[in-house]
Amino acid sequence: MKQQTLRLSVLCASLLLGLTGCGSSADTSNGLAVTTNQSSETTVITNATTTQNSEITTSENISTTTEDNTSNNSSDTTTQNSESSTSSTTQENQSTTTTDTSTTTNESTTTTESTDSNTSSDAGTSSTSTETNASLDYSDNDFVATDWTDETHSKSVDPNYDEVFDKSQVKRLDFVVSSERWQSMLDDMTANYGTFGQSSQPRRAVDDNLIDTDEDPIFVPADVYYKGKQWYRVGIRFKGNSSLQSAWQAGILKLSFKMDFDEFEDQYPQIDNQRFYGFKKFSLKNNYDDKSFLRESVASDLFRAAGVPVSHTSFYQLYIDHGNGPEYFGLYTLVEEVDGEVLDTQFESDDGNLYKPEDGSANFVEGTFSSEDFTKKTNEDEEDWSDIEALFLALHDSSRTSDPSTWRSNLEALFDVDGFIKYLAVNTMMQNWDTYGLMPHNYYLYNNPENGKLTWIPWDNNEALQDGKQGGALALDFSNLASSSWPLIAKIYADDTYKAKYDSYLSEFKTNIFNANNMYTTYDSYEALIEPYATSEVSGYSFLNNSSEFTTAISELKTHVSSRESAVESYLGE
Repeated sequence: MKQQTLRLSVLCASLLLGLTGCGSSADTSNGLAVTTNQSSETTVITNATTTQNSEITTSENISTTTEDNTSNNSSDTTTQNSESSTSSTTQENQSTTTTDTSTTTNESTTTTESTDSNTSSDAGTSSTSTETNASLDYSDNDFVATDWTDETHSKSVDPNYDEVFDKSQVKRLDFVVSSERWQSMLDDMTANYGTFGQSSQPRRAVDDNLIDTDEDPIFVPADVYYKGKQWYRVGIRFKGNSSLQSAWQAGILKLSFKMDFDEFEDQYPQIDNQRFYGFKKFSLKNNYDDKSFLRESVASDLFRAAGVPVSHTSFYQLYIDHGNGPEYFGLYTLVEEVDGEVLDTQFESDDGNLYKPEDGSANFVEGTFSSEDFTKKTNEDEEDWSDIEALFLALHDSSRTSDPSTWRSNLEALFDVDGFIKYLAVNTMMQNWDTYGLMPHNYYLYNNPENGKLTWIPWDNNEALQDGKQGGALALDFSNLASSSWPLIAKIYADDTYKAKYDSYLSEFKTNIFNANNMYTTYDSYEALIEPYATSEVSGYSFLNNSSEFTTAISELKTHVSSRESAVESYLGE
C-alpha cells in the first residue's frame, strides 16, 4: 500500500524492523480517505463515503478475562485467571444486509492492557519450529471455565452449522494472547522464514523465492471470544505454505491461522474436549492475493451445490489483543477442517483412513508411490497404505487398453470414480489451478467405510475462479495437461465412458449452477455483505491497495463466469 509507511507501534518495537515514522499521515489518492488513529496508531483505509470505526465505545459491558502476565525467578511466565482483576468488555452490535444498499456494522471489543513483566522471556527466543513450543509456560492453569455450557463448549452436541457457518452475516472473533506468547509466534516465523517484511521485491518475486520447510508454525494458548463468551486456552498458530511466507516476506501481518480448541487439554484439564459449538478446529483463511475475498467461499459453495464433499465456510472479522488492546486484523474466511466435522457429517462414519497427499507421488505417476507423500490424518498409528497402493495398481493396470470394461470395474471397486469425475468437471469449469493437474496438493482422499472406496475431497480453494498462475488453469479438454505427470486425469478422460460422464457433468453444472444469471446474483449479494469490512482493513493487514480494487475484483469474477459459460458451450458444441 502507498500508506504502508505506517505500522502498529507494537510491531515497530517487537519485530525489530527498525521502522520509523509511525506517526499520523493522510492520503486521499484513489478516492480514499486514509486516516491515522493516534490512540491505536493504525492506518485505516476507508471508502471516502463509508467509514467503519473498529473501536467504538459500547453501551453494554460484558465481563471477560484476559491473560495477565507475571514473571518468576528464572523466566517470564504467563498466567491467565478467570478471576483476575484484568478484564475486557465486549459487545457485538451487528447490522448486515444482503441488499444493494450499504451495510454497516458496529462491533467492538475493548480490552484493558495486560501488565507485562520487564524481565526477559524465554518464550520469545524460539529458534526451531515445532507443533508445540517447549519453552512456553503453562502455569496459568488456575481458572474456572465459567462460560462453559454444553451447547457452546462441549463435545456432546452436534456441530451447530447454523451458528458457525451462517453466510448471511459477517461475524466477529477476538483472540486474546499474552505479549510473550505472541512474540514467540513471531520469533518462530522469523527463525523459519526470515525477518518480517525483509523483501523489497514485488510480491510475484517473493512467491518465486519461498523457503522449503516441512515444519508447521508453533501453537500457543490464547483465549477466544465470540458474542461475549470465552473459550479457554485455545491452540492458535499461523498456517499456510506459499501464502504464509509471501505475506510475511511482503510485510503484511494478515496471516492465516489454525485454531484447535482442545490442543492444550493436557496442560489445562478444564478444557478437556473443548469445542466451539460442536467443532474441534478450524482454519481461518486470510484470503491471500484475493482482492474479492470470495474465491475460497464461493468455490466451496459451488462444490457443495454440485454434490462434491467439501468444507463449509463463512466470513468473520478478526481482532487480536496481544497486549495493546484489540487490533483489527481484517476480514477472514472461516473454513471447516476436513479431518474434523466434514467426515462426521458428510459420511456415514469417520472411521476410515483420511489422507492428505502432498508432493512427490501425490501425482499418481506409476511406480512412484511413497507413504511419506500420503500423510494420514486418521488412524495414524496403523502403518497401512494398502488402499492407496491398490489405487496406483488399478489405475496403471494394462487392462485399461486391452479390456476397458474390466479396468473400469476394478478401478471403481476401490475409488469413487463418479465422484472424482464430478469434482473434475466442477473444478475445471470454474478454473481452480492450484491443485491436482498442475500442483500435487490441495486435496484429501478418504476411504469411505460405507463402500470401501477412496473419495476425493477438494481443499484450499483460494486460487479458484481465475485463469490462474503457473501457465494457467487446465483446458476443458485437458489439451494442456502434462498427461504423463497427472495420470489420474489423463487416463480417466481418455476413456470414452468416463469422458461422456465428464461432459454430462459439465453441462449440468453450467445449466443449473455456474452461469451468469445465477452467479451475478450471488456475487452482488456477497459484495453488499462484505464490502464494509473489506474496504476498512488496516494498512499492513490487507492485500488491498485501495477500495476500488475490491469493486474491480468483483467485476472480474462476473466477467469470468460469463467467459466460462461460453467456453463450456463451445466445448460441448452447444
